[in-house]
Amino acid sequence: MFSGKLLVVLLTLLLLHQAIFTAPDTLLSWRGILQTALDSSLSGLFILVAALIPINWGFEAKKWQLLGNKLESMSFARAYRSVMVGLTLGFITPNRLGDYAGRVLELKSRQRLDAIGAIFIGRFCQLVATVLVGSVGLLYFILRFYWVQYPGVALSVLFLLLALCVAMLVLLYHAKAMVAVVAAIKPLRRFVQYVSIMGAYTYSEISRLLLLSLGRYFVFLVQFILLLILFGVRLNPLEYVSGVAGTFFLKSVVPSVSLLSDLGVRELSAMYLFGLLGEGRLHVLSASLSLWLLNIAVPSAVGLYFVLRLRLARKGVTV
Repeated sequence: MFSGKLLVVLLTLLLLHQAIFTAPDTLLSWRGILQTALDSSLSGLFILVAALIPINWGFEAKKWQLLGNKLESMSFARAYRSVMVGLTLGFITPNRLGDYAGRVLELKSRQRLDAIGAIFIGRFCQLVATVLVGSVGLLYFILRFYWVQYPGVALSVLFLLLALCVAMLVLLYHAKAMVAVVAAIKPLRRFVQYVSIMGAYTYSEISRLLLLSLGRYFVFLVQFILLLILFGVRLNPLEYVSGVAGTFFLKSVVPSVSLLSDLGVRELSAMYLFGLLGEGRLHVLSASLSLWLLNIAVPSAVGLYFVLRLRLARKGVTV
C-alpha cells in the first residue's frame, strides 16, 4: 500500500515537473506573471483572500467544537487552538496524520484517544462535501469535452460519480455501520473503543457538520477563484466554479504520502482542468501555490506558537 502511494506521488511530481519546466524561459515567464499580478489594480484581491483565512479555519474549529463536545465541554477559542495545533503537526506528516495527534493532545479527558473517531468523522464530512460539489464540477467537463466523442465512457463515469456520492452520504449518516465493520474484523477489534464515538452523533448533528464542511469548502472555492482572477485567468462563473470544484475533487481522491499536505496533486489537477479551458499553466499554478501558501503554510507557521505553548503546558510551565 505504501509503495503504491509512493509511486503515485513520484509520478505526480514527475508530471508536474514536465508540465512546468519543459518550456523554454519558464522561470522568466513565471516571474513576469507574478510581477504583473502584484502591480495589477486587482492586487487587493490578495488581501481579501488572506482575510478569509481565519474564516476558513473558523469553520473547521466550529466543526471540532461540535465533535469534541461529545467528549468534554469545549469553547470555540479552545477548539480553534486545537485545530491550529493539529494543522501544524499535520503539515509535516503523510496524509495529515499529525492532525489527529495535535487535537488529541489538546484534550483534557482521560479518554482522549476516543477522539480519534470524532476527528475521522469531521474529516470524512469534509471529504463528502468535496465529493458532492466536485462531482457537479466534473459533470461540466464530462458533458463539454467528452460526451460527444466518448458517450459510453462519459455515461459510465457519471454513474460512478452518482454511486460514489450516494455511498458516501449513506456511510456518513450511518456511521454505526462503520463501527460495526471494525468490530467484525478481528485484527481491528482492539480499535473499536477509539472509533465507537462515530455512532454517537445524531442525524441533526451530522447534518450540521456537513453544512459547516460545505461552508468551509465554499470559502476555499472563493479564495481560489479570487487568486485565479488576480493571476490573469479569465473565465465565466460556471467555468471558474467547475474548474476549482473538479480540482479539489481530484486532489482529494488521489492517494498521497506527501509531507507537504498533498502539494503537487492539486497543482497538476488544476493545470489539467483549466488547460482544457484554454488557460496558461503558469497562471493556474501561481494561483494554486498561493492558495496552499496562504491556507496551509502560513497558518501552520502561526500554529507553531500553540504547539510550543502546549509543550510548555505539559511540562507544567505557565505561559
